[in-house]
Amino acid sequence: MRYYIIAGEASGDLHGSNLMKGIYAEDPQAKIRFWGGDLMHEIFSRCQEDNEGGLVKHYKEGAIIGFVEVLVKARQLLGNVSFCKKDIEQWQPDVVILIDYPGFNFKIAEFAHKKGFKVFYYIAPKVWASREGRIKKLKAYVDKLFIVFPFEMPYFDSKGISYIYKGNPLVDAVDGSKAMLETRQAFLQRNNLEDKPVIAMLAGSRKGEISTMMPVLKEFAHKMHKLPQYSDYQFLIAGAPARSIEDYAKFLDSGDSFIKVLFGQTQAIIRHAEAAVVNSGTASLETVLFNTPQVVGYIGNPLTFLIAKRIVKIKYISLGNLIIDRLAFKEFIQDDCNPDALVAEVRELLENQAYRQKMLDDYAQIRSALGGSGASSAVAKAMLEELASGK
Repeated sequence: MRYYIIAGEASGDLHGSNLMKGIYAEDPQAKIRFWGGDLMHEIFSRCQEDNEGGLVKHYKEGAIIGFVEVLVKARQLLGNVSFCKKDIEQWQPDVVILIDYPGFNFKIAEFAHKKGFKVFYYIAPKVWASREGRIKKLKAYVDKLFIVFPFEMPYFDSKGISYIYKGNPLVDAVDGSKAMLETRQAFLQRNNLEDKPVIAMLAGSRKGEISTMMPVLKEFAHKMHKLPQYSDYQFLIAGAPARSIEDYAKFLDSGDSFIKVLFGQTQAIIRHAEAAVVNSGTASLETVLFNTPQVVGYIGNPLTFLIAKRIVKIKYISLGNLIIDRLAFKEFIQDDCNPDALVAEVRELLENQAYRQKMLDDYAQIRSALGGSGASSAVAKAMLEELASGK
């Protein structure tokens, strides 16, 4: 069969790559054309013998977040939508598979449905958090919804939307990662790092997130490093896949030798850190699954944040906290996300063993709620069954 997959962000690239593994396992003759990133391209190159299909556009060309940012880049977004529509019509897939990225993907869902293509939506748009009006579009334009969080089941049941739930693919992505298998010593040697304790810092994957979080993270690292008990710690910044060293270096000084930026090492940095400061997103849930104590910090565009406060209806911004419906780890947002607050919380994580253990106990509950392994393969199999049934 012919598959057209659209992932618009780094997290979508991760889930898309695992989904592609499952599709190729269930349908060895699959022809896949996709919008995504390096991970999806790697699977395509490894599993598809001919060159039919392949990467159309890399997500770094169009990743946009926030209401204001979408308005600023509206022309670019609309141009990509137009290009995508034409490409789908030319490719003539058996199914269009949309992965999260709702601002773009709902436009494609409507187009594909009206053109008679089967439409699957994988990683449900977060209509339970905001913009519930999109439920009408899910019902109208999506043939089957594939969800990945247990708390979504009662929600979509209440809305009368049919779905398939096979667990969360991030469990496989973490448990099967190279980082999970690598020893701490091997990680340090491979990256020419000293044998000193690590604190992970994740500033986000988009330029806007990095520009707001890096000044805070830099000052946080400086304040921690000045404390005698943390003077030998190293602070590792996980460079986002679509970014370059310039995106981070402009926020650091020549004397910041205890702060290092590593690319392609996000999972390894998280796993081998004593604690992590994480920009909210998929990385926060990865941090849970790697069992690394964390604090979440997020600073968005001020106007975007004011708009979001009016329409977002969830108690927490982190998926792990949403899953167990309480604060397993703290979230500092906007003005509350400042160096002093981060220092105080990270010290608590490192110095208060009971506090640290309580978080790890909550992590175990989050992991349990996400289900076991094999989610990506199970979803791929379910998708093929849906296609074969002709529903």
